[in-house]
Amino acid sequence: MADFRIVVSDSKTAQAYQITVTGTAASKIIGKNIGDTISGDIAGLSGYTLKLTGGTDKDGFPIRPDLPGPARKKILVAGGVGFHPTHDGERRRKAMRGREISSEVTQINTVVVEYGEKSLAEIFPKKELKEGEVAEEKKTKDRRR
Repeated sequence: MADFRIVVSDSKTAQAYQITVTGTAASKIIGKNIGDTISGDIAGLSGYTLKLTGGTDKDGFPIRPDLPGPARKKILVAGGVGFHPTHDGERRRKAMRGREISSEVTQINTVVVEYGEKSLAEIFPKKELKEGEVAEEKKTKDRRR
């Protein structure tokens, strides 16, 4: 059985929320293509409509919307999803996954098309950090710089 992490992007607030979908809800997504719309009920967002915009498979290879089928293929690319050339005319052969969602996909990126009654901020309340966690989070941010 497939498990997916669905990343829901809200263009109104410029926030992204992550939802884990398992079981029968996940099986409803299998076979859909990038660009299709799905009901938010699958992800527990009643009244919402989500558009599939991309994702990655279990090994981190990106889903490319112009590549048919669910299989992973090596294609020659000059730009776009999964490759950003460093100079003009650069092309490279890269492994990419097709646009169809299969059980080997782990993350699916979506964007909200139609909003429900409750806002996403109400559905996903912000986690309040304790005093010790705030200091630890600040340390990890300082290490990244």
